Amino acid sequence: MRKEILFSGFGGQGVILASVILGRAAAVYENLYAVQTQAYGPESRGGASKAEVVISDEPIDYPKTLKPDCAVFFSQEAYNKYLHTVRKGARIIVEEELVPHRDTEFEKGLEVVSLPLTEIAEETTGLSLTMNILTLGILTAWTGVVSREAIEKAVLDAVPKGTEEINLKALHKGFELGEKAGAGDR
Repeated sequence: MRKEILFSGFGGQGVILASVILGRAAAVYENLYAVQTQAYGPESRGGASKAEVVISDEPIDYPKTLKPDCAVFFSQEAYNKYLHTVRKGARIIVEEELVPHRDTEFEKGLEVVSLPLTEIAEETTGLSLTMNILTLGILTAWTGVVSREAIEKAVLDAVPKGTEEINLKALHKGFELGEKAGAGDR
């Protein structure tokens, strides 16, 4: 079993943190092999960024994604640049307000959840910056790439002290949305 997950957006959206949390959930709490890699522009905020997580039940011989099984797109630039790297039938999550121009023809071969993620995060927690944690909840519930318990523990390990409750609220809202996606309600 080899699962490849791509997170992409711009600096400041928590792309890299989300990938680190997912990798930790797999490696530490699921006893799987996991490798996380990242790339970002010279700007720490606002520049393009992507992060990849490879999860396997066997040692990982190549740490980069070849054809992602799942992908998250938080910006138009990221969508334009990386959409065509995903495998046919991949599951993708799109921040619909930040990705207004979509390749509907290419998406026909994919499973897509498109939601106003930033808005939902803000409504749920009062903080738009919890959007990455919300998305991890969607990804986990929709794909089962790791267990809910593992991702919850990894989130609690990674978020700043004093923000645990708000981040769990975002994660649990993501679980709810991911369940709806799995039921075909997108």
